[in-house]
Amino acid sequence: MNFWFEGFYHDNISGAMTKKVFVTGCFDLLHSGHVAFLKEAAQYGDLYVCIGNDENVKNLKGRYPVNNQHERWYMLDALACVREVRINKGWGIIDFEQELEEIAPDVFVVNEDGHTPAKESLCRKNKIEYKVLSRKPHGDLPLRSTTSLRIVCTIPFRIDIAGGWLDQPYVSKYYPGAVLTISIEPTIDFNDRSGMASSTRRKAIELWKTELPIGDKEQLAKILFVYDNPPGTSHISGSQDSIGIVFPGLNKLQYNSNYWPDSIETINDEDVLSWIESHLYLVTLGPRVSTYNVLENTLINPENAKALADAADRCWEAMTRKDIESFGAAFKASFEAQIAMFPNMVDAEIWKVIE
Repeated sequence: MNFWFEGFYHDNISGAMTKKVFVTGCFDLLHSGHVAFLKEAAQYGDLYVCIGNDENVKNLKGRYPVNNQHERWYMLDALACVREVRINKGWGIIDFEQELEEIAPDVFVVNEDGHTPAKESLCRKNKIEYKVLSRKPHGDLPLRSTTSLRIVCTIPFRIDIAGGWLDQPYVSKYYPGAVLTISIEPTIDFNDRSGMASSTRRKAIELWKTELPIGDKEQLAKILFVYDNPPGTSHISGSQDSIGIVFPGLNKLQYNSNYWPDSIETINDEDVLSWIESHLYLVTLGPRVSTYNVLENTLINPENAKALADAADRCWEAMTRKDIESFGAAFKASFEAQIAMFPNMVDAEIWKVIE
């Protein structure tokens, strides 16, 4: 006979006290990377896997999972390393609070892509040990992700470093200015709707499949911009998304009341790019929910547009000089100027992360 006692599973045969380990996620298109992660998590104790329900996955990612919740449950339940699988009843990023309370785990395990400050804070509050595992394949198997199963793709993501929103004419008409972008290799999976131009990148994949074609960068970026914004598009995706994906390195895009910049200045100097790489750290946030609307409650005026343009210029100068103090101040000023115009860019949870 086996029984539970004060948060530990007791095996009468061996007499061992085993911790309960909690894992949560979507686990769509189950692959070797998932299995390697789950087997490693199971080394800490009896493994409980809680999966997002189909409607919440649709809410977070903008699409339903390929495999529905019952099929995902069945496949995970068949793994020898998994003790029990449950379907989360909650909503949003933290959709597993009821399951967490019911299971009362000793250890909460995530991989690097799944780590968020909100999860870590929740564990701290509930006195649960929080472990972040590196994404490691089993043996000589390739490094796998759900995205890599769909398509092996080298098309970059885009980071909006400063000046974002000036690529929209309804902002730059008040004051011209620059948007600063940098392209990064797709070495991790970013959530859909997480601010990394993932929707424009998907359009690039539709156009070019697995890699950017050879050719004039500006012409390619224009092709992607037009493809991303066909006639009848209600909300035009700014051209910084297309340019930031197609143009390598650090880019300064100068806007003045138009969708396309008047000029594009690029830095591909390895010394500058290495400095930026060593001074930027991306903190994972959850994706925006499907009902999110950043264009509500805006306050767009000449004063706020100028503050954003000035901050972007200072940010560019600081990066070219490799001045970390000035870069930090200008980066923060750009963010503050953006939320002065678009307050819905942040919410209470994001402010907690920033604090």
